Amino acid sequence: MRIIALVLGLPLLTGCAIDKGTALASDFEEDWAGTSDVVDIRTTENNTLPFFGTATGVVILKDGTSADRVTELANELREYVASNDKTTGRITADGITFTVVADKTRTDEVLALWRSLTDDDRVMNGDIKDAPRKETDRWDIEVTAADPTDAIAVFKDMMTDGDRHRPLSQATSLEVSTEHGVRPSLHVETDFDDGFPAEAIAAYEAVAARYPVVGATLRRDPTTGSAVSIVVADSGDLDRAGELARAAAPNLAAAIKVTSDNSD
Repeated sequence: MRIIALVLGLPLLTGCAIDKGTALASDFEEDWAGTSDVVDIRTTENNTLPFFGTATGVVILKDGTSADRVTELANELREYVASNDKTTGRITADGITFTVVADKTRTDEVLALWRSLTDDDRVMNGDIKDAPRKETDRWDIEVTAADPTDAIAVFKDMMTDGDRHRPLSQATSLEVSTEHGVRPSLHVETDFDDGFPAEAIAAYEAVAARYPVVGATLRRDPTTGSAVSIVVADSGDLDRAGELARAAAPNLAAAIKVTSDNSD
């Protein structure tokens, strides 16, 4: 009986790739090759165990692809990932990369956000990822803006149902930054619970309204929810800047750090 069981199992083994992730990535490339308006396909694979694995495929669209065509391809990709649940499908169009999920409502929401981001001249590029946590649907979004003023405005727009962008219905981790190496710089992100970091922003704005800020980081923190680091120009009054920040965000006082541009 043991020999028979082993023999019966052979077709199952030989019918599956040992490097499953690699096979899924190869399938994605073959399935999407030659698709109109797709100029490149990039894949990554994760071969977790023999015969087990996952893959991610990104279809990159040519510049100027119409919104209707992006929507059409997103719907095709949604059907594809619904039939291939070990493959993550993503689209890059007009500088924004987004994940397409099997759920139509969630994909429609992401498409709407893609449209508003690509129509926003304050936004340089972005990435919208599906990032479930503890079996709860969740998005992880990163956006690059031209300067600190644009960065804070885009962040507020995306988190508070502003004039340009509608927040996604699921929990969302959002980070908006200026380009790496640009001065003045700003990085702002949602708090530890994916909420709007009102006090962190208030601390930054209180200092920026009085002194030139050359760099600031408003990050999530597991203890206080958010942490604030602000660098003011040499000409700024460091002590007074710190007082302003802590007065604007009393609950974050211990998590606020203000330094000058010439600090070691």
